Amino acid sequence: MCHRTRKQGAMLVLVAGIAACSSVYRNHGYVPAEDELALVEVGVDTRETVGQKIGRPSTSGLLNDEGWFYVQSRYEHRGPRQPREIEREVLAVTFNASGTVENIARYGLEDGKVVQISRRVTETNIKGISLIRQLLGNFGRFQASDFIGE
Repeated sequence: MCHRTRKQGAMLVLVAGIAACSSVYRNHGYVPAEDELALVEVGVDTRETVGQKIGRPSTSGLLNDEGWFYVQSRYEHRGPRQPREIEREVLAVTFNASGTVENIARYGLEDGKVVQISRRVTETNIKGISLIRQLLGNFGRFQASDFIGE
């Protein structure tokens, strides 16, 4: 009986290990399908009509408002590893000065470098200073009135 329980336990651990290492795929973003995009005419449609036909994107021109960018990414999550982007599609709809569609282009990961659209990381101002040096550097900056409240 004990041998059978060990064998079942080993099988359970093996199955759990294999399941933990299997890939999980997640999709982020939105890019209109070809049939939806066929409704947009270059030189005819404006920002308003493009928004009505295929929807407004979550990202537009960062430095100027010359284009709309629809971005869709597919990530692979495997076990405890960092998620890895395996597919990216960017649809760029650019407008001329009068606001009509000038160009429609599709780009993928194979078309160039991965460009980080937004970065939300706070950089520290402390560079090259160890924790001990920071702590010791505060000695002498305190006065008794700071602790007493006068």
